[in-house]
Amino acid sequence: MHPLEFTDANFATEVEQSDIPVLVDFWAVWCGPCRMIAPIVEELAGEYQGKAKIGKLDVDNNPGVATKFGIRSIPTILIFKGGKLADQIVGAVPKGVIVEKLNAQF
Repeated sequence: MHPLEFTDANFATEVEQSDIPVLVDFWAVWCGPCRMIAPIVEELAGEYQGKAKIGKLDVDNNPGVATKFGIRSIPTILIFKGGKLADQIVGAVPKGVIVEKLNAQF
């Protein structure tokens, strides 16, 4: 299961209007630490299928959403519940940290 691809165009529909929790990985192709957590995000996409939306947003191609949420360093993971920002993780962290924060939204 691959993570969803969030964009400036679909963010409101896919994330802010979602009835299940959403994890958004803000990343860029040139970002080394982003590549480090990419496999974790892919695993989570499979593990949470049907329970939460797991996706990525390329900050270079989608500056609108990144600016809206003040993303200044990547990777940054934002977790949304009921369309509102519920939690945030900045930097490459172990899978357990991400899982703990995501599970807190259920």
